[in-house]
Amino acid sequence: MSVSFRAQESKNKKKTVMLLFFMFIIVVAAIWAVAQLTGNGSFWVVPIAVGIALIGVWGSYWSSDKLVLKMTGAHVISHSDAPLLFNVVDEVRIAAGLPMPTVAIVDDPAPNAFATGRNPEHAVIAFTTGLLEVMDREELQGVTAHEMAHVGNRDTLVMAVAATTAGLVAIIADIGLRMTLFTRRDNNNPILLIVSLVVLLLAPIAALMLRSSVSRKRESLADATAVAFTRNPTGLRRALETLDANSAVVHSRSTAVSHVWIESPLDGKTKSMFDTHPPLSERIAILRTMEQSGPPPQ
Repeated sequence: MSVSFRAQESKNKKKTVMLLFFMFIIVVAAIWAVAQLTGNGSFWVVPIAVGIALIGVWGSYWSSDKLVLKMTGAHVISHSDAPLLFNVVDEVRIAAGLPMPTVAIVDDPAPNAFATGRNPEHAVIAFTTGLLEVMDREELQGVTAHEMAHVGNRDTLVMAVAATTAGLVAIIADIGLRMTLFTRRDNNNPILLIVSLVVLLLAPIAALMLRSSVSRKRESLADATAVAFTRNPTGLRRALETLDANSAVVHSRSTAVSHVWIESPLDGKTKSMFDTHPPLSERIAILRTMEQSGPPPQ
């Protein structure tokens, strides 16, 4: 079965838009549930909480490169520190038609890499020392193309929105449940009460599941886009096989940054609805099919 790069790219983009729309619906449902449980008189607290959360998220997004570098322990390097690495990054960014990103290194024996930054002009691509030690030039090119694809596809923005919305829903649900204990309602409709409680209890879980789904779609899109940049699915396929064969896990494996790595340090080997990445075996199989069907059209 042949793989159409353009079809896969279009499919992933459409699914991401749809998932983000559902995230918005969950936020609306959570606010509605709070209104039903607490009454309009105390509902003014929720917009304030939403405003504070959005301000915090915007600040986090604006400084995402600095925050992620600090949380992962990455440090920026210059061309003289790793000329061969810079050459690979430069050739991939030329193929992608993107500005030269800042290059950083994470002192960690586990092979991994990530991209961050609020836009292509402020992008950072980081590699662990473990990855640089175990991968050859072709594999390194594949990994670089994958991370450059995240930059070009604005995945840092999409994932910031998804992660922010999931956190926002959790805040709204927590406020709503706490306010319910101290708010008296005149109209105690038992059906609305039950529905509202169920919405507030399930909304954070649903938002987390959708956030993970958005992340998985962006990873698949990044794999496909990387092949379009290099016209060589073999390099990325071999790189993912190297990651799959290595059991080492990066030290920075908190949920806050797990989605930025090319291989999530928190996901298992089998599928889970809360995984932020598709299984490596699945990604490898798709790349093998791309190898058989030839490079994607330009």
